[in-house]
Amino acid sequence: MNILLWHVHGSWTTAFVQGPHTYLVPVTPGRDPDGLGRARTFPWPASVREVTPEELRETEVDLVLLQRPHELRLAERWLGGRRPGRDVAAVYVEHNAPDGDVPASRHPLADRNDLTLVHVTHFNRLFWDCGTTRTEVIEHGIVDPGHRYTGRLARAAVVVNEPVRRGRHTGTDLLPVLSEAAPLDVFGMRTEGLAAHLGLPEDRCRGADLPQAELHRAMAERRLYLHPVRWTSLGLSLLEAMHLGMPVVALATTEVVEAVPRGAGTLSTRPDVLARAARHYLHEPEAAAETGARARQAALGRYGLKRFLDDWERVMTEARS
Repeated sequence: MNILLWHVHGSWTTAFVQGPHTYLVPVTPGRDPDGLGRARTFPWPASVREVTPEELRETEVDLVLLQRPHELRLAERWLGGRRPGRDVAAVYVEHNAPDGDVPASRHPLADRNDLTLVHVTHFNRLFWDCGTTRTEVIEHGIVDPGHRYTGRLARAAVVVNEPVRRGRHTGTDLLPVLSEAAPLDVFGMRTEGLAAHLGLPEDRCRGADLPQAELHRAMAERRLYLHPVRWTSLGLSLLEAMHLGMPVVALATTEVVEAVPRGAGTLSTRPDVLARAARHYLHEPEAAAETGARARQAALGRYGLKRFLDDWERVMTEARS
């Protein structure tokens, strides 16, 4: 099957393209957000092919995987008038939890009968109003990085993109009090200047943007994984940390309460409870390693790659029937 999809979320796409199909990823001369092409920091297989908008007009496409509302019009234009959901099968994957007036959040693709809307968490499906559009939940799958945890550094790993801009969404305002319990290494895009923004000394809060391969190694060297995010879908970095064998200390919000079972870490809506848990793991490395091992087993059982690909195969087959 030839599947057209845009390079929007590198981590999620890395798992999706491990399937048995050919994946057509648009590329434009400037590699803008609608034409990023193949990932440069994620290991994608040769079955992921770059295609230009001009080439797409003459390319056979069996299914369009949409991830942003404007891709409906974009796909129709680049496919020479073929309409997703009508002339070519289409599935829309919603990566995000709603924003704004959350209890009344209406999905942009609500009340459509020509495509399937796939949520990546049950939390997302619960909170989005999708009307009569057919919905499915396909939970995340992770390409297993292996049990790499050493915890040799008595620091906490935090992974979040743009923590200054996203502020309360990512729990950036909670980092000063949590940094008193454990020094923080914050990995992700645009983390430079974070310590200064928060008024923290560099030894208590450091920022770094690392390629994926280096990121996993760096995370696994930290004693624990800290997830201070208030409002998001479900950070893939949290699931990756669990796969690595890291103990988790996380805000008990959104899908996290389903993803991290008892014994795999500490969940709470109270920052003081999270701070105590971070101190515990910091000073009890054996307990941290044991908790991390349980977190890994839980993640392998629920977020394994095979289940993820099997679920997607079923939904895409049904969309084409």
